[in-house]
Amino acid sequence: MECSGTTITKSLSPLSAPNSPPIPLVVSPCAACKILRRRCAEKCVLAPYFPPSDPIKFTTAHRVFGASNIIKFLQELPEYQRADAVSSMVYEANARIRDPVYGCAGAICQLQKQVNELQAQLAKAQAEVVTVQCQYSNLMTLISMDFDQSPQSSPDQQSFGNYPTNDLSFLDDNNSSSFVLNSLWSDHY
Repeated sequence: MECSGTTITKSLSPLSAPNSPPIPLVVSPCAACKILRRRCAEKCVLAPYFPPSDPIKFTTAHRVFGASNIIKFLQELPEYQRADAVSSMVYEANARIRDPVYGCAGAICQLQKQVNELQAQLAKAQAEVVTVQCQYSNLMTLISMDFDQSPQSSPDQQSFGNYPTNDLSFLDDNNSSSFVLNSLWSDHY
């Protein structure tokens, strides 16, 4: 049995002579008809979904579902759903070839397990964030209570915790090096 393509007659250019005969173009059969070694009809149900450039797509679906089942399934569907159905069949066929027992269900189960693990990790991270926020809030409360309880002898003399800070010049960028040098000299001599 020989595979023959569909012949379409078409004029190649609009500049050709009006009385010249049209030049026939031979369009190759779809991948399904090529693999099945049959003539690809003009209204082939498989042609729009299994182009000649992608024969593996049909080979995979054919291995799992069979050509007659694919054709019957596509004929029962409205045209706007056929492309999605072919994509689903090819995906399921690939999954069945990888995992003959579970197919897509195995992949879905594995992905669902992964989603559950990631959700648990996210919940744990969110709980840790809440814990750190509570610790920060408690620390800030303790610091504000410590400031409120410390005696304020004069506006010039403020304390931070138990350390009096009469001179806050060490916080200034220009005086920080002199503060460090002064404190080093006073400690050692």
